[in-house]
Amino acid sequence: MCARNFHPISVDIIQQEHQHLSAVIQTMLDFVRSTDKGEAPPDLKLFRAILFYICEYPEKVHHPKEDKFLFSKIKERTHQLDNVLDALIEQHGNGEYLVRNLQNALLKYEFFGMPAFPHFRDLAEQYALFYYAHMQTEENEVLPVAKLVLNVNDWQEVDQAFMENRHQLDGAGERYRYEQLFSYIISHSSRAAAAPDPL
Repeated sequence: MCARNFHPISVDIIQQEHQHLSAVIQTMLDFVRSTDKGEAPPDLKLFRAILFYICEYPEKVHHPKEDKFLFSKIKERTHQLDNVLDALIEQHGNGEYLVRNLQNALLKYEFFGMPAFPHFRDLAEQYALFYYAHMQTEENEVLPVAKLVLNVNDWQEVDQAFMENRHQLDGAGERYRYEQLFSYIISHSSRAAAAPDPL
């Protein structure tokens, strides 16, 4: 089978997980911006849930699959994306640092009130710009090249690794927990009707 006619499950999983992360980040932005306009802020439990999701889900579910399986396989086939992939891997680590800063800023907002809100708002906006750009690079630069340079056997290896990762999450009950958290966040969003279904 020609690789051009082979549709990798792993690509679908990456794009679906990007949709989930985008929906959660957009929910955070919606509430930050509405609070900034003087509207009543949501329960801080919602902000904590959002930050917990974007801290845990990329780190434990999304990034490991990309780094260990897809990115490494691309590097075996071509060096044209080495700098891009290295930058993305570094960003995976930086994202965790940015979320910790957001968590600290949320604590200050919780204890010091509105005077501490602008800092939290600015960090939320910065994180959204950072992560949207990160996902766009993966979808617009990495995946198109991967589809060109990886053969069917490569994709089958990557797909198998992605599915094994999913089975492990299912076996530990982790994926169900993230689905519940995602549903909780999106149910409080004005964009709930447009959000993707949980994986």
